[in-house]
Amino acid sequence: MLTIYSVPVAAYCAKIRIMLDHKSIPFEQLPPPGGYGSDEYRAIVPSGNLPAMIHDGFMLSDSEAIAEYLEDAFPSIPMMPDTPKLRAKAREFSRSHDTRLEPAVRAMYPYVDFKTRDPDAVRNGGALVSKQLSSLGLLLSQNPLDTGTLWSCDCGFAVTFAWIKAFESAIDLPVTWPDIVVDYDMRLQSFRVVREELAAYQPAMDAYLEKAKPR
Repeated sequence: MLTIYSVPVAAYCAKIRIMLDHKSIPFEQLPPPGGYGSDEYRAIVPSGNLPAMIHDGFMLSDSEAIAEYLEDAFPSIPMMPDTPKLRAKAREFSRSHDTRLEPAVRAMYPYVDFKTRDPDAVRNGGALVSKQLSSLGLLLSQNPLDTGTLWSCDCGFAVTFAWIKAFESAIDLPVTWPDIVVDYDMRLQSFRVVREELAAYQPAMDAYLEKAKPR
């Protein structure tokens, strides 16, 4: 049995669920015992990170490590290309999400609460997110991967794009979307597993964004 430790609003957990569903891997999902970062949870997952995975007694944390393990352990539905150069390109896309775009978006979380929002920080954050989207657009313009396939490197982007759009509405995050990135977002949503995960994930996003409303 494969178990994923998760909390409803965690974006990287949603990323892994997309991959699990696309690969048709049965799994159960549990909250971290004692809560995120608790001593009880750290006794199982020393890093305290989410998501974490236990598969037949094997524990692994960090979403990218889990994604690569799933690809190796369940190869019947591949989500990585089959040549070294294309696999490297897929990893380049994935790292660009995890180390550039997603951190720029995550930096906006402290400004969601209407009572403590800093409009200047939101404007600056929007500029940084736009810069990272522009960089992604350049990567996409030279993308050698088959665009008819859902790759593991796509899964994080699908969730992060949803957060960017939510922040545009909830906190007036000013974002410029390159057309090629808009097309990429639409292409990701053409996959059933992406649409279903985003629909299931929406209530957690909505609950988190309640504090963005004036009170």
